[in-house]
Amino acid sequence: MTQTKKNVNVEQQAIEAKKASKKLMVLSEKEKDEALNHLADVLERDYETILAANEKDLQNGREQGFTEAFMDRLALSKERIADFAQGLRDVAKLEDPTRRVLSDWTLENGLKVEKVTVPLGVIGMIYEARPNVTVDATGLALKSGNAIVLKGGSSAIHSNEAIVQVMHKGLAETKIPKEAVQFIASTDRAATNELFTMKEHIDVLIPRGGGKLIQAVVENATVPVLETGVGNCHVYIDQTADVEKAIQILVNAKTDRPAVCNAAETLVVHKEWLEQHAEALIAAFEQNGITVHGDEYIQKTIPGTIPAGEEDWANEYLSTDIAVKAVDDLTEAIAHIEAYGTKHSEAIISEDQESVDTFFALVDAAALYHNASTRFTDGGALGFGAEIGISTQKLHARGPMGLPALTTVKFLMKGTGQIR
Repeated sequence: MTQTKKNVNVEQQAIEAKKASKKLMVLSEKEKDEALNHLADVLERDYETILAANEKDLQNGREQGFTEAFMDRLALSKERIADFAQGLRDVAKLEDPTRRVLSDWTLENGLKVEKVTVPLGVIGMIYEARPNVTVDATGLALKSGNAIVLKGGSSAIHSNEAIVQVMHKGLAETKIPKEAVQFIASTDRAATNELFTMKEHIDVLIPRGGGKLIQAVVENATVPVLETGVGNCHVYIDQTADVEKAIQILVNAKTDRPAVCNAAETLVVHKEWLEQHAEALIAAFEQNGITVHGDEYIQKTIPGTIPAGEEDWANEYLSTDIAVKAVDDLTEAIAHIEAYGTKHSEAIISEDQESVDTFFALVDAAALYHNASTRFTDGGALGFGAEIGISTQKLHARGPMGLPALTTVKFLMKGTGQIR
């Protein structure tokens, strides 16, 4: 693969982003929305430039033998570019998350207190193969009044650089300074490591990608981290589950887009349900090309099952493979999810309300579903516009992170001469 080790000054880029953030913070909602809509138009207009760069990355991927799932995340088309341009327009339509008064009160001495939302400042975004993240993250950052420093993965270096160049061209015709969007055009890991320790310039780091990337950022950064998570998502089919509903939800969760983090990777199924509906489940697996990795009970029940090892229960396949675990009851199902889940998205298919209530109360995850696909754990699907990532931590933000997650608060005190 062609490596791009340009002479980049990461610290200078971060400094420029910090300066630009001060200008961005005072822009009106109208000015930011006009800029986002203009960026969307420019991306659609200059799609051929982006596709030409993307082809270089795809060729490198073919030479490197990247998996089909990886290539799917990497590939762009005119339609995909139109989709993430529309994402910018959708974000522009959303309410500005800044300058909102969350609460206010007056002290006995007459001092008025307001708790208001403000931008974080400068966001450092470290991510892997999906070039659409470059646009999604930029749109959310700018709408919420933040500058952003982007560090994409080496596999998409040409695509990301072209996208940012097109956006810079568009920003030059708006009120938002183009310096508010910085792209580190280098595949050198040293450039990434620099971001980890720039507390004076970067206000928060957001890693988005595989487990190794996220772990590296969390363990090595001195800048505060908004931790996103990998998705070992489970669908649990309870003994009372409606068979048609269960099959439809499972197939969607597994096959709609297998390479994304909200796709189901493990099916946990009640043995009593399986005894009654094994034929329907087997047919669904065969019709949708799903490869089953299962425990001993599943191996006896589903022909062609590959014996599941410990790694299968923890695996994020990102393909049409699925791990299948048979259980005796809800307690065993929850214990399995607790042991191997990544606190991303978990679903229960059941017609018993008590089981659903127990599942919702005891399963620790950012998103829980009853009789619905895990594929809805997505900023766009939940009405947030684009998302900057899905947080599996518990402080500041959890779940799909849209605009509100990119703000913090200030306390504003308004007095008439009060002293203490």
